[in-house]
Amino acid sequence: MICIAPGNPGVMIAGMVLWRSHVLRQVLRWAQNNADYVIPLYCFDPRQYLRTYYYGFPKTGPHRLKFLLESVKDLRQTLKKKGSNLVVRKGNPEDVVHDLITQLGSVTAVAFHEEATKEELDVEKALQRVCVQHGVKIQTFWASTLYHRDDLPFRHISRLPDVYTQFRKAVEAQAKVRPTVQMPDQLKPLAPGVEDGCIPVPEEFGQKDPLTDPRTAFPCCGGETQALMRLQHYFWDTNLVASYKETRNGLIGIDYSTKFAPWLALGCISPRYIYEQIRKYEKERTANQSTYWVIFELLWRDYFRFVALKYGTRIFLLKGLQDKEVPWKKDPKLFDAWKEGRTGVPFVDANMRELAATGFMSNRGRQNVASFLTKDLGLDWRMGAEWFEYLLVDYDVCSNYGNWLYSAGIGNDPRENRKFNMIKQGLDYDSNGDYVRLWVPEIQCVKGGEIHTLWALSNAALSQAGIALGETYPLPVVLAREWSRHINQKPNKRDHPPRGRKDPSDTPRQHKDRGMDFYFSRNKDLS
Repeated sequence: MICIAPGNPGVMIAGMVLWRSHVLRQVLRWAQNNADYVIPLYCFDPRQYLRTYYYGFPKTGPHRLKFLLESVKDLRQTLKKKGSNLVVRKGNPEDVVHDLITQLGSVTAVAFHEEATKEELDVEKALQRVCVQHGVKIQTFWASTLYHRDDLPFRHISRLPDVYTQFRKAVEAQAKVRPTVQMPDQLKPLAPGVEDGCIPVPEEFGQKDPLTDPRTAFPCCGGETQALMRLQHYFWDTNLVASYKETRNGLIGIDYSTKFAPWLALGCISPRYIYEQIRKYEKERTANQSTYWVIFELLWRDYFRFVALKYGTRIFLLKGLQDKEVPWKKDPKLFDAWKEGRTGVPFVDANMRELAATGFMSNRGRQNVASFLTKDLGLDWRMGAEWFEYLLVDYDVCSNYGNWLYSAGIGNDPRENRKFNMIKQGLDYDSNGDYVRLWVPEIQCVKGGEIHTLWALSNAALSQAGIALGETYPLPVVLAREWSRHINQKPNKRDHPPRGRKDPSDTPRQHKDRGMDFYFSRNKDLS
């Protein structure tokens, strides 16, 4: 952002290295109070469209690029309505800011949000060098988490617990969520002579605008406007939030979960705003385990970001946070089968095909395909993490790598050797096979839950369904011993909670509601 300070004929830049829209408010508020001119700036950094570090996949896929471009367009429209505009440039942020400082003359400050991981921090350092060279002040803000970094009940980030539950209990008991910052009704104008610039098109990044698959569970557009509409729908229009905990493990359709993640990843909506709306909903309508669970998941997001602050580049290393030696494989054929949805394990294949076609996958699906890649195939977890980085519309570096470390057993997980049973998971969460039929149509003629274990069907049954294993659909690339316990078993709706992230439903009865008891404590201010 670029601003001209009061009483100064020159310009102040309050610019963002990494753009946020809903969480941009803190930077805008500061700029409004300290400048005559404010220039909101978004840079399309070409380094974000190169290749991933270890395996060379594209860093930004077509679905996320589309969502980003929509979000930038929406931000520009919002700023225009308030008397400002969004300046858009293609180039390294440090070079763009250098050019703007040179063009505008007396720039007094550059402001941006701080990030947590190496590539972003390197850009921040480069910006600081540019500003020091020109005698320009740097003003930074922390705004991407529910709980502010400075409000954590730990003396230093090095004291952050290595177990999520310990972190959650500490912040719930000892920290407060800061209120959101209101956007001014009218914003300071751009400095004279500054062109707003054109928003690029996908072809400028060597990509095409992807078609929307009618089966997608995320048929949404980017931008704060759409994010607020989604929250209005999920909370106030339908009361879906009141049953979130019961539906969050769904697989088909948009309304089984909040779907806030893509907007959160770009800053189109802030976790603190969602928190405020949850508290308002609880006060005006109902407070239950489902409303709490939205906050519970926001805390996971916070936790992974603070873990990245604590461990730095270790979140990207093969041995993970635990410095653990694991004989990971790098088998390109197995990896290709996984990424293309050709493993011969229908529940895995359905999820991977959904990701490729739409840029989205359910939380339940992500846990399963990650467990399959790391525990059943034994492949380098970074292959999966970088593939997700490429394709996910809601890619967030801290959440993505934190979750992959967790799944690989080398991150923040107190239980060793956690492994998902693909067949049991399929029967538990897709009991009739509807999700598999949606995404793996070549086997859709198999009825019921038997679709999850095709290799166990008779030749006659396969022939009747028009399936020739190894020809029309692959044979399984691996058969885990524990799967056999669930072959020919009638599907059920979760007789027992599956192994996954630890939550109250997975704990012994006497400990089940401790988190809930605290949340609904008489001493807890729910206003």
